[in-house]
Amino acid sequence: MRLLVKVVHKAEFVYALMFLFLAECAISHKSKNTVILLADDGGFELGAYGNKICQTPNIDALARRGVIFNNVFTSVSSCSPSRAALLTGQPSHQNGMYGLHHGIHHFNSFNNVTSLPNLLRSHGVYTGIIGKKHVGPNAVYQFDFEQTEENNHINQVGRNITHIKLLVREFLQLVNKNKMPFLLYVGFHDPHRCGHSEPQYGAFCERFGSGEPGMGSIPDWEPWYYQWDEVQLPFHIQDTEAARRDIAAQYTTMSRLDQGVALILRELDTSGHTNDTLVIYTSDNGIPFPSGRTNFYDPGLREPLIISSPEMSARKNEASYTMVSLLDVFPTVLDWFGILEEMDVSNDIDGRGDLPKSLLPILIREPPLSNDEAVFASQTHHEITMYYPMRAVRTSSHKLIHNLNFAMPFPIDQDLYMSPTFQDILNRTRSKQPLPWYKTLKRHYYRPQWELYDLLADPEELNNLHGKSGSAETESRLRVRLLAWQRDTRDPWLCSPDAVLEGDEVCRSLDNGLMHFHMR
Repeated sequence: MRLLVKVVHKAEFVYALMFLFLAECAISHKSKNTVILLADDGGFELGAYGNKICQTPNIDALARRGVIFNNVFTSVSSCSPSRAALLTGQPSHQNGMYGLHHGIHHFNSFNNVTSLPNLLRSHGVYTGIIGKKHVGPNAVYQFDFEQTEENNHINQVGRNITHIKLLVREFLQLVNKNKMPFLLYVGFHDPHRCGHSEPQYGAFCERFGSGEPGMGSIPDWEPWYYQWDEVQLPFHIQDTEAARRDIAAQYTTMSRLDQGVALILRELDTSGHTNDTLVIYTSDNGIPFPSGRTNFYDPGLREPLIISSPEMSARKNEASYTMVSLLDVFPTVLDWFGILEEMDVSNDIDGRGDLPKSLLPILIREPPLSNDEAVFASQTHHEITMYYPMRAVRTSSHKLIHNLNFAMPFPIDQDLYMSPTFQDILNRTRSKQPLPWYKTLKRHYYRPQWELYDLLADPEELNNLHGKSGSAETESRLRVRLLAWQRDTRDPWLCSPDAVLEGDEVCRSLDNGLMHFHMR
């Protein structure tokens, strides 16, 4: 009898093993999905990144479910070019999206560029976009499900979080009905400025849907309002009441975005996809303030990035300090869907090189810190009239910026120009009033051809080391690396501004005295 009991227990044990094996097989063969949550001009106004005033409990909770990245940079500090770069894994000079995709600007990517939605569709992944798209042509960026500014008012699909929630629900019902893996890309319009186009809603459309008279109502939004004298002011914004009130309005729209994130994640959970979906939260470029968006200083390039993986082995509530480019999102998503091998990229984080890499290995373990890691940036336009091409390379300790059109003043976009913050700078400068800012308007406008910064000693990027003793070796090394990246990515501006590119290989000097050098 005692032997029979042992046999029965052994049988139960075998059945248990078989059950676990089958369950593991079921899990491993379950469809994988991705949700990308993209803020519009969003920065570090997040509790997870140390902001103690702006209330973002839902994004903070997402960070606790995954990895928060502390050294992330966009490859271009402009809306359409950044979105195109994220969706193609190519810098703006390579994919052709040189500036904003508005009719008046007429910028589009090249017709032969491969984008995430097109590539994933060819592998049976259903793709959707809700919110701001702002890239073209349509044939290059074709999603199966599209609810964007092209067929809606941008505020309804980008700021009305109740409407966004219902569109997400519709999308998830479709993929569940058809039993297809999916990519859902949600392009929030918050916290983009709107004072230039729709001033009745406030500088950041912070009154849109607030329930105030004439503002409409967003049922799922509980507005948060902030005291201007209590905001957490970034170093690159002047400490005045006008600027602080501007930041307070921005905070309100960040809190609306945060509540929208909660609604989307709740829909994901209700549809049964929390445990099979990679969730990525980031932004397109720096905040729309001086030295932010359109600039290559850190306030313009540095981005938040949170990735939450449902894998059992994935890190939770941890931080990464690896140097990351938003160009890495493209191979990361391909890697998640198991089609990385088709692209000219890899997931070998430890031997990064200077091409985009999958970030999935970082979600498992933090790679060793390396001083050789670098990210690159390339910008040509923002608006059509804002021709100010720049190229940059940034390591963990230094940044080299090449301003190709340095003889001209740095251009200012319409949104920033009309903002209370920039008008405050203009008025104080014109009237020679005190301006508690970290630089002058003249210094902001006029920049040298080369800028080299020791970011550990000078995080505000005020002390240009170009041409100074003791920095020649560092600058030479970074120049060589930047030019090699430009050559590898077929940059048409490779030889600018002192030479003409002949074919794909030869830079022919213009003898204009700018003393550039090129790899032959």
